[in-house]
Amino acid sequence: MAEFRLPAKSRIAKGKTHAPSVAPSDPGKVRHFQIYRYDPDTSGNPRLDTYAVDTGRCGPMVLDALIKIKNEIDPSLTFRRSCREGICGSCAMNIDGVNTLACTQALADIRGDVKIYPLPHLPVVKDLVPDLTNFYAQYASIKPWLQTQTPPPPDRERLQSKEDQELINSPSACILCACCSTSCPSYWWNSDRYLGPAALLAAYRWLVDTRDEATGSRLDDLEDPFRLYRCHTIMNCTNVCPKDLNPAKAIAATKRMLAERRL
Repeated sequence: MAEFRLPAKSRIAKGKTHAPSVAPSDPGKVRHFQIYRYDPDTSGNPRLDTYAVDTGRCGPMVLDALIKIKNEIDPSLTFRRSCREGICGSCAMNIDGVNTLACTQALADIRGDVKIYPLPHLPVVKDLVPDLTNFYAQYASIKPWLQTQTPPPPDRERLQSKEDQELINSPSACILCACCSTSCPSYWWNSDRYLGPAALLAAYRWLVDTRDEATGSRLDDLEDPFRLYRCHTIMNCTNVCPKDLNPAKAIAATKRMLAERRL
């Protein structure tokens, strides 16, 4: 039987174990966090460090524990965070095997040790911080702004009916956290050419915007064997979206629009 191994620099080594900064108030509330650590500027392999955290002295979310670790145990731990309200998408990471937001993932919903990795597939800047350069470039490539030829009314904004506005209400709620795209196997293998669920959801948002006048050119840009059609409706994107959006449905609707215009 053939045996396959990860490249040497991709093998995760056992790291350090860190005790709580102070004696726990209740030993029963001490939980262990296994966190991916990697610094590409050093010659070492990635490793998993283990941190014992007194969860009785921190907030209820994974992000609260990460902030406590950084503030009180290991200031070298690196991760992104901002709003702490599930709005900005900065703290997206892989927690307990699922891509999600650390600020909305409750510790009480995780059994056993809490295992935290950066979003999969992406290059790692450091520790839990992925490189989103390609992800944002793909988002920019779908031209996520209103395109019109008709001049706007001189005395008011471009109006929509309530029904028209509801078409864009859901896809506009995407926070570009990248949870969906980095959970998609098609994106793992073809991220150089496949736009991925997040960018395609954004593209759909403008395709159904009744104020936009570039539907034809937008569809032209998507009619490509890779940019759109590498979606195989695996549904990982919909399953992990922290905003309960449905990128797979939007992608299917875009494919339907392309099919219908050929009739």
